[in-house]
Amino acid sequence: MSRERASPPSGDEGDERALVARLKGRDPAAFEELVRRNGPRMLALARRVVGDEDAARDVVQDAFLSAFRAMDGFAAEARLSTWLHRIVVNTALMKLRSRRRRPEEPIEPLLPAYREDGHFRDGFVEWGDVEQRLQRREMREAVRRAIDRLPETYRTVLLLRDIEDMNTAETARALGLTENAVKIRLHRARQALRTLLDDWFRKGEA
Repeated sequence: MSRERASPPSGDEGDERALVARLKGRDPAAFEELVRRNGPRMLALARRVVGDEDAARDVVQDAFLSAFRAMDGFAAEARLSTWLHRIVVNTALMKLRSRRRRPEEPIEPLLPAYREDGHFRDGFVEWGDVEQRLQRREMREAVRRAIDRLPETYRTVLLLRDIEDMNTAETARALGLTENAVKIRLHRARQALRTLLDDWFRKGEA
């Protein structure tokens, strides 16, 4: 047995293992602790995906109940928060599919226009150091508002790939799409986001 395998779990790991054991034993207090520890982050995640506070709360409630029922299948080598994250994402996507009744706004008006020579018709202002600017609350809020303006099918792909850091294959499986369709939607979503944020940068608010 390797030294790493023989090492005792850290305090956090041991605490999580104890919580998992209590959850598998169907301890109601453990379920309350699970919600208390992870509820705010999972609500923020659900809100990003479904874009609606009430729907996000429904998603989180359903996701925690699903997690509690499926706890026997939880693999000990995974982080509990990572497992919950995936359940919330899947539950949020089901919520989106169930409510997708009305026609979606087209993304074409948000895409950049090109001249005959292939260059952008209006051009874009320089963003500068984006990572540094994202440290500012105003910039983060502008990005969130712009993402919320994207049509739902494109917004979801952008969120899963660029915000939740899922790879193309994972995103394709989650959305029931081909990997090529994910790549196309992601490219168009990024273009539209660039167009939406360009107005904000032109105003000199960054």
